[in-house]
Amino acid sequence: MSRVLVSGGTGYAGRFIVEHLLAKGDEITVGSRAAPEPGFFSTSVRHVPLWLDPDIDQTGAFNGIHAFVHAAFDHIPGKYRGGEGNDPHGFRRANLDGSIRLFETARAAGVRRCIFLSSRAGYGHQPPGTILTEEMQCEPETLYGEVKLEAERSLALPNGQDFVTASLRATGIYGPAGPGRTHKWAGLFADYLAGSPVLPRIGTEVHGDDVAGAVGLMLEADAALINGQTFNVSDILTGHHEILAIVKQQTGCPHPLPDTLDQSGYNRMSSKKMQALGWRPGGAELLRRTITQLVKDTA
Repeated sequence: MSRVLVSGGTGYAGRFIVEHLLAKGDEITVGSRAAPEPGFFSTSVRHVPLWLDPDIDQTGAFNGIHAFVHAAFDHIPGKYRGGEGNDPHGFRRANLDGSIRLFETARAAGVRRCIFLSSRAGYGHQPPGTILTEEMQCEPETLYGEVKLEAERSLALPNGQDFVTASLRATGIYGPAGPGRTHKWAGLFADYLAGSPVLPRIGTEVHGDDVAGAVGLMLEADAALINGQTFNVSDILTGHHEILAIVKQQTGCPHPLPDTLDQSGYNRMSSKKMQALGWRPGGAELLRRTITQLVKDTA
């Protein structure tokens, strides 16, 4: 059994990670600004206050911790790209400088393994149709992407046998939200069912359980296979037309679906590197089952 500290464990992605590690039998500590509400997780978990602040010594949060999963991110609610609002300096200070301080604190405290939840946004602009692979040159065009990429690079620098590190570039995380919260497509479903216009959109998606499974693999994988590296965590390319077609099927809604979009120019993410470690995402079938359940839960 490992003692794992998950920063941002009460967040959308963090909750999936916490639940996955609990199911594996790990001893979990959630680090966040506020403690989770009772019943937020399937069982009670230890909580420690944790802040994205480079000026705070938070060594105590890492006492007895074997592994650190850093999923916390400070942004305007509901926005990642553009999540800095009118304070780009504060955004960078919290999410880059604050993250680096936590990485340094974890290593100094004797934590053996550190996994960082990064983002597809680190790739930035690439030629249309280019498959995104971990070895390619990144050109982030948003502050969000810049911060994620710089944090990845900072984490990879001090790695060694005593401090094994890896970053996961996830994208489009979907799935049920925690108690009292709404899933990311709640507004999309509501607009469609109400007959409001829905613009076509496509994007890469991955279920939160599959992201959590990738984290679990990183915590157990041979250090020589992952240390200091970055891995794509992406499943399928889909869009509003395909997502709402499942909603239409489940509800019998008469409203027309948004147009389909040409996918040939979209930059898909290759997950071959992650799959070589045994990671197997749920694909279209998991997407269908999840949307079906989300519709039932909100009926």
